[in-house]
Amino acid sequence: MNKKAINDSIHISVNSSSKKYFFLELFDYKDLFYFLIKREISVLYKQTSLGISWAIIKPVFLMVIFSFVFGGIAKLPSDGLPYPVFSYIALVPWTYFSTSLNRSSNSLISYASIFTKVYFPRVIIPLVPVFAGLLDFIIAMFVVVFLMGYYSITPTVNIIFFPALVLIMMLFSSGLGMLFSAMAVQYRDVKFIVQFLSQLLMYVAPIVWPLSLLTDKYGSGIKPFLGFYPMIGVVEGFRSMVIPDKEMPLDLIIIGAFSSLIIFFTGVIYFKKKEISLADVV
Repeated sequence: MNKKAINDSIHISVNSSSKKYFFLELFDYKDLFYFLIKREISVLYKQTSLGISWAIIKPVFLMVIFSFVFGGIAKLPSDGLPYPVFSYIALVPWTYFSTSLNRSSNSLISYASIFTKVYFPRVIIPLVPVFAGLLDFIIAMFVVVFLMGYYSITPTVNIIFFPALVLIMMLFSSGLGMLFSAMAVQYRDVKFIVQFLSQLLMYVAPIVWPLSLLTDKYGSGIKPFLGFYPMIGVVEGFRSMVIPDKEMPLDLIIIGAFSSLIIFFTGVIYFKKKEISLADVV
């Protein structure tokens, strides 16, 4: 079968699949989804000496650098926490988001040899890195437990919000991943834009500085606007799980959840619109 015939067959399958609901389509291919997630994890650490230890090396290394520069030299406030805990508890969700976004945005190009030969819902591809990244996230969280034990910090009741915070950052990562991956197939510059954007977004989020620096200067009225960037609410939510008497920032989280849902479904709609032409463009 020549390439044109393969593409025609794929187009027919995509057209018929587009009539299905998004989540039902994913459920139909759940076994493939699971296999690709396992493959993503396996390929990521294959032939590496340290293996899955890389899941904690990056955030721990950044924690050390930030603690020395921002906590030691710049003397930034840390909401009453030891600066290593203050920075690391924010770096764990941020590293997950940044890594998932970069891998997801480049996923269609990486999987081009697969989806141009056989039909399956292409939207699975940018979602795979988002779900595969949860393993690194969970491993990195064990360092949080270690740091809390070392500094004799007890988790607060706000830990019950942990699943909601994880869901928000997954929705946000998935939405942007679907948007950028569909764009990256046609515009290869997107890969470099995403790398720059992820670095920029890290310093916009309160990773190395407390949110109180902004609210003290501009007033609490700025918080609803900050909430539209979901990672701000996620980071502050994670910190509220370990800072005594710190209230869960529900205003930021609710706005961030709403923003994440909008970005997620925008990504779904845009991806499905571009899906039919992906095999031709790549």
